[in-house]
Amino acid sequence: MSITLAPGQLATSLTVINQGTTETSVQVRVVSWHQATGLDELAPSDSVLVSPPIITIPAGATQTVRVVIRKPDPSREGTYRVLLDQIPSAAAAPGTIRIAMRLSIPVFAEPATRVAPHVTFRVETNAGKAMLVATNDGNSHGTMSDLALTTKSGSVIALASTGTPYILAGATRHWRITSAGAGLLTPGATLQLTAKTNTGAIKRDIPVVVSTSMVSP
Repeated sequence: MSITLAPGQLATSLTVINQGTTETSVQVRVVSWHQATGLDELAPSDSVLVSPPIITIPAGATQTVRVVIRKPDPSREGTYRVLLDQIPSAAAAPGTIRIAMRLSIPVFAEPATRVAPHVTFRVETNAGKAMLVATNDGNSHGTMSDLALTTKSGSVIALASTGTPYILAGATRHWRITSAGAGLLTPGATLQLTAKTNTGAIKRDIPVVVSTSMVSP
């Protein structure tokens, strides 16, 4: 799940439901979310507030948490995550193991200006290694799933899976190519990429280029 705030919307609410049989307490925080290195990076932020920051919910009950944007970016989508960390109870029965839950919910705050992702792809190869590279130079996030890479003749090129489906504005993501036949990744060749995105299914021809700085995904 994710939360999207429309342009001009500075607040929303989140309902937390305790489906357990005992009372539980949860700490609620909001952090900024970036992908400067291609990986998810979370950092403290004073741009968003949550209230209340700690909630205690009886068994079977619900609690509403309010999320407020204090410092919206006027030109670019704001990206945050709401972290809900269950506080372990000290009253656990002897011999039992209590596993604390963590939920991490994406929050997207759209600015007043029109925003859209713009993702370009390429395959980079160097010294026998190769990876699929996606760069989002738009001003909002994109999502991608079911990525498939093939040659023009239909030969499948295997990609390593990665955790998050999101590529944030200004970010570059990498997928390591785990197997490909000899000669399929020659610089100058063209491959075919298919994927499902938040703007619809795509089918594109993408180039194979020589990488000057191979990055480990």
